[in-house]
Amino acid sequence: MSAPVTMLARAEAYLAERRRLGFALDRSGSLTLAFARFADATGHEGPLASAIVLRWAKEQAVCADPFTWAQRLNVLRPFARHLADAESGTSFPEGAPFGRSKRRIAPHIFTPAEVNALITAARTLPVFGAGPATFPTLLGLLAVTGQRISEALRLRCGDLDEAVTCITVKHSKFDRTRIVPLHPTATVALRDYLRTRARLGSTDRSAPLFLDERSGEILRYGAVRRAWLRLTEDLGIVPRGGHQFIRIHDLRHTFICRRLMLWQAEGTDIDNAMLALSAYVGHVNLGDTYWYMQAVPELMALAGDRFESLALHFGEARHG
Repeated sequence: MSAPVTMLARAEAYLAERRRLGFALDRSGSLTLAFARFADATGHEGPLASAIVLRWAKEQAVCADPFTWAQRLNVLRPFARHLADAESGTSFPEGAPFGRSKRRIAPHIFTPAEVNALITAARTLPVFGAGPATFPTLLGLLAVTGQRISEALRLRCGDLDEAVTCITVKHSKFDRTRIVPLHPTATVALRDYLRTRARLGSTDRSAPLFLDERSGEILRYGAVRRAWLRLTEDLGIVPRGGHQFIRIHDLRHTFICRRLMLWQAEGTDIDNAMLALSAYVGHVNLGDTYWYMQAVPELMALAGDRFESLALHFGEARHG
């Protein structure tokens, strides 16, 4: 009698098939494999069952909140549909047992002093994989360009132009490519880093821009996250957004919001400027950029002030 097929074997076969079709499945693939290992470790056998899915979603989540659990269920839905086509008896939780899985929460917007404190402290952080040379440079780049952390970690040395005045981001969402011009201060900082980077490993065009300073290999998100958690805990920055803790992704939110705040204060034509900002940060939908205007209190206040000024102007013109 043949041994039963493990959940891990099912997951690996499913992901291999999807990737042959062109799907990247980075995060969803990792979570699907994590579920499969969990199911096998608990002794689960036979078709996929709702009970083991619900247990994994709650017990293995980093954040103990229904929103996170609902997101984890959504990740597994395509895998469950795949199994249901081949295995009778497959079951998956119906409806939304944990509520909605999609929401946008107001981010933490760093003050300039907080950003400076993060970069300064990163230079003296005890050695993590991110390293005292790489980590502050990475944080500074995120702060001044609004890149996603995944985009920054995939950068290659050849993605910088010869003068280090712009970056070609080749692995954005939906595999889109964009050019990101750099502020002169960012150019100076990156040139300084490249001199240190040359001592860490190869700087060929195909070599990773950011290296793990312990191993000399490409810097992974896990090492960055560990260093970030240590850094923010040491600084004791209190979250001001809707999340329970500040996230590295909040540097991207801060870049976008600070640029909008400057434009608002200067009376810039926001609608035209929004198109440029959306392209710069790699938003697929312009509505994702406009979302900040209603989600961030500072921007809402500026928009309100501007609306009040316009209302007064039109009122005076009407009675003039």
